[in-house]
Amino acid sequence: MPGIMISKSILEKAVNKNILTSDQVEPLHQFLLQQEETVVDQSPVNKLQQQEPLRFIRSFGDVFITLGIVLMVIAINMTSVSGYYYLVPIAIFIVLAEWLVGVRKLVLPGMAILISILYFVNRAMNIQHDDASMIGLAIVCITSLLFYLRYRMPFSLLPLSAGLVIMATMQIGLDVLKTPVIFALFGLLVFVVALWFDSRDTQRISHMSDSGFWLHLVAAPLIVHGVMASILTSNSGVVEMLGKEVIIIAFFIVFFFVALLIDRRAMLVATQLYVIYSLTQLLRSSLDNVENITIYVLILFGIFIIYFGTYWYKTRRLVFGFLADHPLSRFIPDLHSQDNRQVVR
Repeated sequence: MPGIMISKSILEKAVNKNILTSDQVEPLHQFLLQQEETVVDQSPVNKLQQQEPLRFIRSFGDVFITLGIVLMVIAINMTSVSGYYYLVPIAIFIVLAEWLVGVRKLVLPGMAILISILYFVNRAMNIQHDDASMIGLAIVCITSLLFYLRYRMPFSLLPLSAGLVIMATMQIGLDVLKTPVIFALFGLLVFVVALWFDSRDTQRISHMSDSGFWLHLVAAPLIVHGVMASILTSNSGVVEMLGKEVIIIAFFIVFFFVALLIDRRAMLVATQLYVIYSLTQLLRSSLDNVENITIYVLILFGIFIIYFGTYWYKTRRLVFGFLADHPLSRFIPDLHSQDNRQVVR
């Protein structure tokens, strides 16, 4: 299906001919962009791909442009630039962002530009006192927030949320190695925010859903590491009685069903190493005469991933189909008619 996109330059020509006013150009341009995204995403082909979509690359040209950005960063680092002279490359990358992200809407180059700006901003500040880490993190957060507000680029929320979590952890002043549950608590906060973004776009067709995706990538490792580390370092009698490995596997099962319900397979990536470790230890303690247990666990887990990568939606409808008409269904992706949505993401 052909797109309906009209470039901003055409709209500006309409201003010159007094068809539009200059104040109407930007709102109309943004409206047409949203309409184009809706038309493309609701076509029959893209209907099959609304499965936690990863809209990083539109063509190999994106990779080519990103490579150019990386080469520019390397070249600038090879020069004698220092201190506030780093504001020059920052300005260059801001101009590139206006063109590549603001006008052309390129995601992968935008991610590279944001990382480059964050890097050079911190180099430009050259902070030397005791609060350097906190100020550096604050700069990362503010820059990421401004980038998100200006371009609505979902990836910006990853460094923003990660920076806020690290700053909050530093402010608390507790030893996170002794109290890893702090990670889980912050992870739950980020998870709630991610769910809010998801609930605003259950059809997975706008930047709201993409924003939720990046927040889930921050929340899941925090939750998993916080819970798993708390279990592994616990001396509780209940934990010792049930067995740490059994509790970890039980946690993974619960975590799996949560990911299945909200349709976020990416969450499970954070749990895999812990589950492989737990299964290996559990089988070793109960099957002393079996060699190469790790190999069998990896094979078993590989089969698990392949199966649910292929039949994720059938399983989701089978397990949670009873919620299809429940009020909760308004806040999660559709539980109906997903038999054919089997494109591996």
